[in-house]
Amino acid sequence: MKRILLSVSIGLPLLIVGLIWVIFFSARPPLTTDPAVLAGDGSTIDYCRLPPLNGRGKQAHEIAKGNTPGCGYTHFPLPILQACAQALPPEADDIRGLWVGVSGGKVGHIERIEQCGSRTVVTSAGIIHDYGPNSTAGLNTDDTEGGVSFTIGDKQYCPRSSASMIWRDKVLNFHALGWGPVVVRRYREGEKLVWEYGDGSVTLMERICDLPETEKTPGPRGARLKLF
Repeated sequence: MKRILLSVSIGLPLLIVGLIWVIFFSARPPLTTDPAVLAGDGSTIDYCRLPPLNGRGKQAHEIAKGNTPGCGYTHFPLPILQACAQALPPEADDIRGLWVGVSGGKVGHIERIEQCGSRTVVTSAGIIHDYGPNSTAGLNTDDTEGGVSFTIGDKQYCPRSSASMIWRDKVLNFHALGWGPVVVRRYREGEKLVWEYGDGSVTLMERICDLPETEKTPGPRGARLKLF
């Protein structure tokens, strides 16, 4: 019994330190988003005019992976998949467009959803989560969460994040780490989008055509504790 307690007393702190190192101090994923996409202004687009997925354009795997620059983009970027025209797989629903929360847990939340082939990109609140076949990286989202947890000097530290986005029977399931439990679900009910988040909240969302002025530049997120 003493040996077990000793192992736990030593192993648990090491595990916690290891997790903190991986989440905050391990090498950040390489930024592979097209620089022109990040430099462009995604607020100028009419998101009620969706491009046709008729195959007359690039395939999903031909386009560079999008991910969050640093701890968050500084202005709402252009769509990652704007040149893609690959048809969606049969298990997927078409939830492309710009959405705003109108009732439930996260009223006012705005996100852009892109789809092309088996690829899905969610852009919101400073982050870009891109899952699916691409030309520069792996399938899973592999970037940062967007909220700054703390700063050391002038350097910001935000947690790593990774997930898969798998369609099953017209429901988009986010699996933590790509293989873990479902932490987020998105699906349509009529013309509305239902967003079930990992904190237990359920938000009903409606389509909008234009990005509100307040969303062009993301607000600061996270505790932003100054350590040194």
